[in-house]
Amino acid sequence: MEKIKVGFCITGSFCTFEKALKEMRNLIEKDYDVTAVVSDNAKSLDTRFYKAEDFLEELKKITGKEVIDSIVKAEPIGPKNYFDILVVAPATGNTIAKISRGITDTTVTMAVKSHLRNSKPVVIAISTNDGLGAAAENFGKILTRKNLYFVPFGQDDFIKKPCSLVADMTKLEDTVCFALKGEQIQPLIVQHNT
Repeated sequence: MEKIKVGFCITGSFCTFEKALKEMRNLIEKDYDVTAVVSDNAKSLDTRFYKAEDFLEELKKITGKEVIDSIVKAEPIGPKNYFDILVVAPATGNTIAKISRGITDTTVTMAVKSHLRNSKPVVIAISTNDGLGAAAENFGKILTRKNLYFVPFGQDDFIKKPCSLVADMTKLEDTVCFALKGEQIQPLIVQHNT
């Protein structure tokens, strides 16, 4: 049996990188064939969580592959049928807004657009401080679109960050399994333990 090919897109929600990388490693350990795709911010910004150069090296080490890090490199994802499923984890509110509106001006949004041309699933693991604010309408738009699935999410700190939503990354692989069957995993909204 062939391995399931996963494009694993990472956008600039830097505080959730470690959880995303843990799930990337988990998929590889379970024999998925994973390729990393990074946004411009994920590839170029040094933060208190990672130096950009070290982060890219870590992705290469984990996957054993070159990272897709530009719009030009992401464009062939659909035409060349690179992946069975695409994961965006973490997915910032900015990226989710662009996906909901069909805007293709970043590496990750190009990867999503290119992949969706083949009617294949995209799994989105949100991480945004504005999920229950101005960004909320974008989640609604995505929920009504075909081939887009959310990793279950909840409020991560409703007292200090009342509009913040974060995916439960431990449910990423289960979400992938459901999405490959064309189903949204349930429950979609979960209680978060911070």
